[in-house]
Amino acid sequence: MSAIRLLVLGAVRQHGRAHGYQVRNDLEYWGAHEWSNAKPGSIYHALKQMAKQGLLVAHEIAPSTVGGPPRVEYEITEQGTEEYLTLLRAYLTAYDQRPDVLTAALGFMVDLPREEVLALLEERVRRIGEWRSAVTEHYLPARGPGPYGHIGEIMNYWVHSADSGAEWTRGLVERVRGGAYTFAGEGEPFVGVLADGEENPFAEGRPRFGDAG
Repeated sequence: MSAIRLLVLGAVRQHGRAHGYQVRNDLEYWGAHEWSNAKPGSIYHALKQMAKQGLLVAHEIAPSTVGGPPRVEYEITEQGTEEYLTLLRAYLTAYDQRPDVLTAALGFMVDLPREEVLALLEERVRRIGEWRSAVTEHYLPARGPGPYGHIGEIMNYWVHSADSGAEWTRGLVERVRGGAYTFAGEGEPFVGVLADGEENPFAEGRPRFGDAG
């Protein structure tokens, strides 16, 4: 699984039409360059590849004035929207050791109806429990790394991550069930994108989310 496709499709979809720099700026605004593979090169590559695959349509809106390529804006297609929603649903339920997948899905979960998000998150908790049961048939955290030596710390970490992940997800389920956030069909959701030309307060050299000051 890779978060980059969901991130790029979601950013374009929220704008309606967006050029590559806007998409890059939004993903940096969300801090995605720090917790995923959404680096400038991979963003522009994803835009071009998904345009070739029919998930996006590229509009040339202005010729280059310095001999380079023309400025292009991208718009999501019906096929791209289907792919976006498929990835979003899959990433909300998937349990693996890659936090970028879940993080990307959380950023777009309000594009789905509330009841569907609740069902997907509850499915995620079920899958975590299923994974944990399979692992602990052979490895018991209470016994520590045991005969595996320091390699056992890997499984120790995974099991503890599963437990904390399940606890956090159950907390999110309760918040969503309690009315938190605005989901599809409920009104205008919060959209965290920058307007074209708007300064990014979290660009390199400026404080980011969680920084002091």
